[in-house]
Amino acid sequence: MFSADIYTARRAALATADLDGLLLFVGNVEAPMNYLHNTYPFRQDSSFRYFFGLDEPKLAGLIDADNGAATLFGIEPAVDDIVWEGPLPSLAERGALVGIERTRPYAELAAVLAEARAAGRRVHYLLPYRGETQIELARLTAVQPGGVNGGYSAELTRAVVALREIKGPEEIAEMEAALAVTREMHIAAMRTSRPGVAEHEVVGIMEGIMRRRDWQLAYPIIFSRRGEVLHNHRHDQMLQTGDLVVNDTGCTSGDGYASDITRTIPVGGKFTERQRPLYDTVLAMQLAAIDALRAGVRYLDVHKLAARVMVEEMHALGFFHGDTDEIVNSGAYAIAFPHGLGHQIGMDVHDMEGLGEDLVGYGDEVARSPLFGLGYLRLGKTLKAGMVLTVEPGIYFIPALIDAWRAEGKFYQYINYAKFDEYRDFGGIRIEDNVLVTETGSRVLGEPIPKTADEVEAIMAA
Repeated sequence: MFSADIYTARRAALATADLDGLLLFVGNVEAPMNYLHNTYPFRQDSSFRYFFGLDEPKLAGLIDADNGAATLFGIEPAVDDIVWEGPLPSLAERGALVGIERTRPYAELAAVLAEARAAGRRVHYLLPYRGETQIELARLTAVQPGGVNGGYSAELTRAVVALREIKGPEEIAEMEAALAVTREMHIAAMRTSRPGVAEHEVVGIMEGIMRRRDWQLAYPIIFSRRGEVLHNHRHDQMLQTGDLVVNDTGCTSGDGYASDITRTIPVGGKFTERQRPLYDTVLAMQLAAIDALRAGVRYLDVHKLAARVMVEEMHALGFFHGDTDEIVNSGAYAIAFPHGLGHQIGMDVHDMEGLGEDLVGYGDEVARSPLFGLGYLRLGKTLKAGMVLTVEPGIYFIPALIDAWRAEGKFYQYINYAKFDEYRDFGGIRIEDNVLVTETGSRVLGEPIPKTADEVEAIMAA
């Protein structure tokens, strides 16, 4: 938890946005795994935690946009709670930790909101992403659950995004703390990814490094020799000499900030003559993209830059023919790079996307492309100093995609399908870092994690 002054300043900044009425933030509740008292690890709603700081269930926060007053609603600990959980702070004590003097029983929240609505005041809330929150918002606002999503406040959402997407120094420090542990996890994976080792063994080693801090994953680990499957969460394969393993792993810091790092590992310790040129191509894509980042640049244009680098390099290798810009603008390049270059990252690994992916990643200035591949780009808008984002280009050989496009007769003027057929068993490569945007450039956060082919091979040989 940060100092109370930080949360007070965040709430004050939100109260000065062009809003009126009450700003409601409902915290998360625990989610049962298989019966009521056996729950998944608790994950607080990020916007509630950003403004109200407390990482525990059954809380709500209310900010009066007209005067800036903040109220914390919660439940006082009862004897039963203390029996099972030990001594617990009062609601007032919890409020004091985050700079809130006014606290009220959670049971009074619905009446407070009803009184405000009766007086003609608007109650703003964010789009819910959990069913429990949707049901609770329906109860609190006296509407049917099906009407909750339609009543969310786009104005509040824009104000929250404007604050959360610019990271303060305390947030950068947390992200770099997460990256320090993530670096340990990735280096351990490089050193233990040997022929005959099961994927889940390496995953277990990485998770152990994180769990020693009592931290959680930022997202389920992707560690797979089937790297052409973009979100492959299975860990049931045995590593074999010559495999490329995509390791996409990040954790969440003690104060709730995520890391998201991908490295690609050659099982056996050496990239083959077929793998090395394509690995170097992905690295060139990433380095060019990072070099292009600065305030005022559209991330959509950085994505296209990375695609052009890939096409030029793969053209020389015989995969594409024709004009580079035509290949990029047509979308033909997506046969090998079918996802977006990256996304914002912060308290959420895909930061704030629960508030609406297009609103967070595109806003009102850029429209999402309908093209396959480019349409998966989660962040397209103009960058600002203080934003943190991922840069994660890749090259993949997906047999089903190759076959589908060839059967449709797509892009024959650009794609050498015979060359792609030679690489059907190749798998995939992805390289990803977390990058802070500045006024004049960017900074890759955290201590460097081995990334060039030579660096990765050296770690694996150690």
